[in-house]
Amino acid sequence: MKRLNKLKNNYDGVEIPSELENVVKLSIQQAKSSRKKRGYLKHWSIGVAAAAALFIGSINMSPSFAQAMANVPVLGSIVEAFTVQQLTVDDETYQANLNTPAVVGLDDEQLQSMLNEKYIKENKALFEQFEQDVEDMKQEGDGHLGVDSGYEILTDTEQLLAIARYEVNTVGSSSTTMKYDTIDKQNSILITLPSLFKDDAYVDVISSYIVNEMKEQMAADEDVVYFFSEDGGFEQIISDQNFYITSDHKLVISFDKYEAAPGYMGILTFEIPTNLLKDFLVSDTYIN
Repeated sequence: MKRLNKLKNNYDGVEIPSELENVVKLSIQQAKSSRKKRGYLKHWSIGVAAAAALFIGSINMSPSFAQAMANVPVLGSIVEAFTVQQLTVDDETYQANLNTPAVVGLDDEQLQSMLNEKYIKENKALFEQFEQDVEDMKQEGDGHLGVDSGYEILTDTEQLLAIARYEVNTVGSSSTTMKYDTIDKQNSILITLPSLFKDDAYVDVISSYIVNEMKEQMAADEDVVYFFSEDGGFEQIISDQNFYITSDHKLVISFDKYEAAPGYMGILTFEIPTNLLKDFLVSDTYIN
């Protein structure tokens, strides 16, 4: 546990710079330091990559840092979400690989800071739970534990940015959870599912479509299995169900592994036909 505690101290203790120049220096210093310490850290490491795009610790994106990022040649012109933190652990039967995104370039600095702090907090909580689980397993005689987190840019247009973050926990079998944010980049708005609709009638409309789609898929393929309400499974979506908006302005509803089907079905996604939603939408700005 000494190595794990040392890693945690490194993870928690690095001060986040407010200027890009300091970020670059910190990245270089950590890269050199990790090479010097590799002999006794063995497989426990904090990875440093992409120079100024990677550093360790909490982040509160200051205007000066955001402006510095915007002024970086090439990066500033094309990157709106990038890896701000990478934490890897590989110690015999315990592995972790945590990657955290950050968003830059939003006009609303408060929203930008809120998103980035949320992403950091998610991975910090995941690491702390990993640390506790490792300690518990070692007290009980060791075991196998793996955790991975990362993100994917699902939509990146002039108007919309959709970021999916995933967590995969492996203890014998694996479980996967997803979280999504869809952002109106032009107006600096974090879009929620209820905000798209006039009232909550969308819950029944979307739920009915998904149930019918599930049944059609099961009828067409015997390997496709869903759990319905009579089996303690899917009945209807919740008002803030996981979702994202595609680059062609379609609404996609998502379910985590095991949420509405056996584990082998994985993450479930259903694109909802816009013609079913048009009478319930506030406008066609995002869904059309």
